[in-house]
Amino acid sequence: MKRLTLLLALLMVFVLGGCASVRRIDSDVTTVVATAAGQNLQGAHYRFERLPSQVNNPEAGLAEQQAEYAMTAVGMVRDEANASLSVLVGWSSVTYVNDPFGPWGTMGHISVGRGVYPQVGMGMSMRFPQPNQYRREVSLVMRDLRSGQVVYETRARHDGPWADSTPVFATLFQAAMAGFPNPPASPRKVFIDIPR
Repeated sequence: MKRLTLLLALLMVFVLGGCASVRRIDSDVTTVVATAAGQNLQGAHYRFERLPSQVNNPEAGLAEQQAEYAMTAVGMVRDEANASLSVLVGWSSVTYVNDPFGPWGTMGHISVGRGVYPQVGMGMSMRFPQPNQYRREVSLVMRDLRSGQVVYETRARHDGPWADSTPVFATLFQAAMAGFPNPPASPRKVFIDIPR
């Protein structure tokens, strides 16, 4: 019986330790593929393009590195000289700061009651602030360089409490490329576990 108890205790420590060492990033992903383009994208060579607003933005380089890692993982090749596709990388982040006083701007309350036991009272309540929430979104738009037509467009979004943007953005690019080159047609959830 002691061995069984010890074994269960060790198993519990292992399970809880494993849960504490990773976090799950759930991404809402939407992808649109041009007709029959998916068959020509496997192993495609690409180069990045930037909008005028991105040219001098230092975050553009990091976003492109993260996108490149995700695209390499699905077999695409960055090749400036022999590219058949251009890839436009997009990213955005919004922080929602939670107000500890809530929408009423007060932490007290007054109550007046009627009924069997009429009562009047005042009280104080305390609300603990919730953590800030962060919405991050990435997009990849792939354009055929010969025709100028968009052949692949994918977006991934995550809402959550994680303040560290770099690993979350990297995970979003991986989620955006999930199923490449022939992903499901409908919006979907993609779950990726990353270290804490």
